[in-house]
Amino acid sequence: MSAADPQQFDLLLRNIGWLITVDAQRRIIRDAAIAVKNGRIVAIGKSAEMSASAMDIVDCRGMVATPGFVDAHLHSSFHLSRGLADEANAQSFLFDRMYPYEAALESDDVRVSAQFAASELLRHGVTCFIDPGNYHPDASVDGALSTGIRMLVSRSSFDLTKSVLGILPSRMIETTDVALARAEEVLDRYSNTGNPRLSATASFRGLNNASDELILGLKELAGKFGTLLQTHACFSYSTHDSSVSRCGMAEIERLEQLGVIDAHMLIVHSGWLEPQEVAILAQRKPSLVCAPSSSLHNGYGNFVMGKLPELMALGVNVALASDHASSGIVDIVQEMRLACCGYKEVRANPRVMPPETALEMATVNGAKATPWANRIGSIEAGKDADIVLFDTDRPEWQPLINPVANLVYSATGDSVRHVFVAGEQVVKDGRCTRIDENDLYKQIPRAVDRFSQRLRMDDIVQLRWPVV
Repeated sequence: MSAADPQQFDLLLRNIGWLITVDAQRRIIRDAAIAVKNGRIVAIGKSAEMSASAMDIVDCRGMVATPGFVDAHLHSSFHLSRGLADEANAQSFLFDRMYPYEAALESDDVRVSAQFAASELLRHGVTCFIDPGNYHPDASVDGALSTGIRMLVSRSSFDLTKSVLGILPSRMIETTDVALARAEEVLDRYSNTGNPRLSATASFRGLNNASDELILGLKELAGKFGTLLQTHACFSYSTHDSSVSRCGMAEIERLEQLGVIDAHMLIVHSGWLEPQEVAILAQRKPSLVCAPSSSLHNGYGNFVMGKLPELMALGVNVALASDHASSGIVDIVQEMRLACCGYKEVRANPRVMPPETALEMATVNGAKATPWANRIGSIEAGKDADIVLFDTDRPEWQPLINPVANLVYSATGDSVRHVFVAGEQVVKDGRCTRIDENDLYKQIPRAVDRFSQRLRMDDIVQLRWPVV
């Protein structure tokens, strides 16, 4: 776009120190500019070459720009659970801590949690996330979308009361028919709304509490509505062993036998794989999700047992996620570092998982796991203007020699300065623009007080030092 071009832009980001496009050529442009009109990127290039007028001009001098990140798996209803699920193995984490917590939530609690989750995601550069679902999806949508983020919503589905791991709370138990009917209601309401920031997926939360009938029914619904089928699988020895004990086969094998694994499936964790399951995934090529902090926090062993670098080498799409606030951080920038360094450590190989791979997982790979792959995940003309700008006047960004290395190995999401979703500035100077964050922080303790009345908190909170 030349200075002589009479077109006026809605937004012009100029003087960007380093623009990491993650486009097909993986270009990094110095002293760059991005022009936006009607929510879409219409041109990128050198600032000196793009001096056309714009309604809004943002000087990004010295900043690093990236595409908006995709968090491919985030339980927005778990955002009020920090401190409730520490030092717990898979069985205790689910059946003693998180399922009782989830069963205690009402819609107002979920709305606050989802708004809190979305605000933290945006402030750390995430412009789109995939929610695996809960029992108040309308509240999740209301809370999250109030911030301006993109969201794929789901309704959680279980239909087996008991597994080898434990028994579900009574409020979470449904028949197969009820689970399918309620999943279809959410898909019908949200999968084709016309809102470019909202869609829906089918979801069963795990194989050990899902019947074959539920899984096949959800796969049929996903096909009917043209969306994804997502689930957790193979995230610990406990879930792997439970599947073998109950079904006589491991989790991915069971999905293959049911005929549901394909490119329209999203499988979260995928750490505990048997050799034949690696072959199945390489052939069927679902999208997989790496959730580093979740495994490290709970000692699931997904780095020790996982084969995600090898699966990526075999052409399988692997995205990145923070999973939930109960593992502490919800910061996709830190997740990139954990993914890279975790696999380097267990492989004793510094060449495994370079920082560029982690950035691809958080951008273009994440976009491929959504219905919006042609609109998000990279900065190039024709795509939606989902853009993150990092403030590099901070010690972790200096000296700035290789911006991808700085981003992945030393930065955190706290250095995000501005965030745009479809050209709208939803974070300015590190604060969300659509919501009153001070009011949100007043609502959080009130929500915790509410659900605490319905939850035996003393049985969950593990304070090892005296509070006086």
